[in-house]
Order: sequence, then C-alpha cells, then structure tokens
Amino acid sequence: MARVIIIGPAHPLREGGIVSFNHRLALAFQEAGHDCEIWSFTLQYPSFLFPGSSQYSKERAPEGIRITSAINSVNPLNWLVVGKKIKALRPDLIVVRFWLPLMGPSLGTILSIIKKNQHTRIVCLADNIIPHEKRPGDRLFTRYFLRQCHSFITMSDQVSKDLRFFEKQRPYRQVAHPLYDHFGAIVSQQEARKKIGLSTADKIVLFFGFIRPYKGLDLLLQAMSDERIANQNIKLLIAGEYYENAQPYLDLIQRLQLDERVICHTHFIADSDVRYYLCAADVVVQPYKQATQSGVTPLAYHFEKPMIVTRVGGLADAVPHERAGIVCEPNSQAIAEAILRFYQLRTDHFSEGIKEQKSKLSWSSLVHSIEEIALPTTSYAS
Repeated sequence: MARVIIIGPAHPLREGGIVSFNHRLALAFQEAGHDCEIWSFTLQYPSFLFPGSSQYSKERAPEGIRITSAINSVNPLNWLVVGKKIKALRPDLIVVRFWLPLMGPSLGTILSIIKKNQHTRIVCLADNIIPHEKRPGDRLFTRYFLRQCHSFITMSDQVSKDLRFFEKQRPYRQVAHPLYDHFGAIVSQQEARKKIGLSTADKIVLFFGFIRPYKGLDLLLQAMSDERIANQNIKLLIAGEYYENAQPYLDLIQRLQLDERVICHTHFIADSDVRYYLCAADVVVQPYKQATQSGVTPLAYHFEKPMIVTRVGGLADAVPHERAGIVCEPNSQAIAEAILRFYQLRTDHFSEGIKEQKSKLSWSSLVHSIEEIALPTTSYAS
C-alpha cells in the first residue's frame, strides 16, 4: 500500500470535470488498496479572474474522501508552508493535476519543496499543456511547473504532442480518459425529460458543459438555423454556465430566429442533476473549434449516448465514426449535416459501438498506469 496525495481542486470548489475527476480518482486509488487523500485550494482564482458565478459548490462533500483545503494560488508564503507540510508527510506518490499555466508558479513551487525529501515520486496528470485561451507568461509558467515532475500521464494525442514540445526526456504514458461513472445510474429518457421540464415528444440535441469561446456553441447555433433541421423541429438544449459574455450568443439566437428551438439551462449543473441532462438527449454535440480531450466524452459514454464531435484535438480519436457517434469538420454546415445524419441513422445504430468503447475506459487502468510510471527506476535531477 502506498500513501498517495492528489494535488488539485476538490470540494467545495467546482472546476467542472476536474473536481469530479479528482474525487473519482481518489476512490480508484482506495479501491486499489492505497491510502489516498486530496490537497486542494483555499483560493484557486482571484474573483476578478473567475468567469463563472461562483467558485464554490453548495452540494455535500463526497463521502469516503479526505480533502485538505490548503493552497492559495496567489500567495507565495502559502506555497512555502504547504510545500513543507506535504514534504514532512513523505507521501510515496503525488499525482498533481495541470490544466492551466496560471497554476504553474504555485504548484511548481510546492512540488520543488516536496522533492527535497528524496522520497516522493511526482506524476503530473496533464489535462492541457498549451491552454485553449492564451495569456502572457504561459510558456514560462508551464516550463517551471513541468521541471518539478518526474513523469507524466496524458489523455490524448494532442496533449502528448504538446508535452513533448516542452519536455523531451522524462517519461510519459498516454491513457484513455476513464468513464465518469459516479453521477448515478441511467434513467429513461421519459423520466429525465420530466425531471428537467422537457417535452417527451421533441427531438433534442445537447450541448453540455461550461460555455467558452473554443467550444464552438456559436457554430452549433448557426447549424441549428439550417432549414432542414428546422423542418424536422429538432431542438437544442444548452446545459451549462457561461464562462464568457452571454450576450453574443443571445443575440445570435434572436438573429437566427431560434427562440422556439433553443432551450437554455445556462446555469451551473449540479452533480446530482447531470444524469438527467445526458439521459434526456438524443445525442450529445461537441462542436469544438479546438480541443485536447473532453470530459464530456466519457460522460456521454457512461450514459450510453451517441456523440457528434468535430475533428479537432483528440475528440475524433475517442469517437469511432458512425459506430459510437459522428465525426465532422468544425464548421456550421458540417455540424448541420452531422445532426441530420444522426437522425437518419437513429440512436439504435450506435448502441453496440458505444458499449464497446465504454468497456475500455476503466479507472483501474489509469491507476495501474500511474503506478507503473511512478516506479523509481530512473534517477532525475532535482
């Protein structure tokens, strides 16, 4: 049994899928026989940098997971204190999440202190290396952070490629993003629609998750204005909080005369409600303009929903075309054609392919990969 600490956001923070992922990964380490806890943030972002309505969840803390909220991302004195505390604990393994260069200075400094105990192995689980939305200092912060890690886990070809741009020697392993299997059981489409107030008779495509520029909601709205889609009375359900100015999207809906065919649930979707949105839809659409991987994909697989994804980053690699979903180019016309093709094939066409992909996405595989790459077979300079 190893002592494992996951460093990354956890309850009561809500950083989209990263928080849920960290909770589930902690349970997976425990299931594998390890002593695992999470060290999270007291302050993740200054309020003026946070794009959503609140950084904090009102839901109950997950059961069976020890969470220590200790890291202040903007206070260097705090980084020294936290680093010394974890160093003294001498965990066998740290799994540190990296999704944003802005976290590089705080997490990198903490790790640089922990490494001095000459015992703890540090594995970075990289969601992104090069961010979707670029800011000054990104490369400097990323390089500083990556130097503190012994090895890396990626979950898409694109992130692996980006990692090798910065770090050419230290080992990495690419693993498929596991299923989000902790949001409850599948419910019937009729029950799900009743729960969130949707008609059981409508054809509904779902856009799910935080709304950011790179996710291409504008392309999907333009696709929804296609006359053929309008004639079939296909509706779009948008479920997720705006992480940018909502007005351009609202103006686009009005200009394209989509008011009657776009259903906006544009608030933070609580974990307890996630399954109802996924189960209510006929298909999940990810119209991204750029991507690495997406947490929406394993979520859709868990609830056995077909997907329409654009051919960017690692999205297409995870969705076999016309087996588990439809892959298209990242433009409104191609997305419209994909929606029409989906309803031509119908949901049953994808069932076997979805179940085949679903069987490959286990948390035990991720834990096993981290265990293997963390073995101290090579010595690295501090």
